[in-house]
Amino acid sequence: MKQIIDFVPLLLFFITYKIEPTTVEIAGFSLGVGGIFSATAVLIASSVVIYGVLFVHQRRLEKNQWLTLAACLLFGGLTLALHSETILKWKAPVLNWLFALAFFASHFYGHRPLIQRMMGHAVRLPAAQWSQLNVAWILFFLVCGFANLFVAFVYPAIWVDFKVFGSLGLTLLFMAGQALYLVRHMQPEPEKS
Repeated sequence: MKQIIDFVPLLLFFITYKIEPTTVEIAGFSLGVGGIFSATAVLIASSVVIYGVLFVHQRRLEKNQWLTLAACLLFGGLTLALHSETILKWKAPVLNWLFALAFFASHFYGHRPLIQRMMGHAVRLPAAQWSQLNVAWILFFLVCGFANLFVAFVYPAIWVDFKVFGSLGLTLLFMAGQALYLVRHMQPEPEKS
């Protein structure tokens, strides 16, 4: 459910981007609607609202949600301030690579891989399988980062479509593979006496 919530600002970004750019008069102010820059403003605003509501409701945000929000504010803010969509194109690759780095670093810091810290309360696996699963997450985030970068700069006409639906498709495909892996390697709960 959390991953679906994370896609809401991206979906709103996509919808706004696809609107034919036009200027709307509201209370004497001219407001541009449609295109990359208004879509970026919608992305920033919707991220702040969604993560703000989550923070108020849960009294906290997860680290990946803080990182996503910070990247959105940084890259989106710079995109608007410098009026350059190139900056926004770097958001997804950099964010994916930061996630890959976090999963990689967890092999050396702490007692458990990051994926085990995230899912260990719900799933029991042998230590070797937790390490393999953590490596799979590292590779997933690396591939997603490079795929986003490749599409953004080689096929800019479909970049926004890929950012929303390609990223979602890759995530769902990876999650399905992860579920199959987990089912195959899960250990039964010990019987209580």
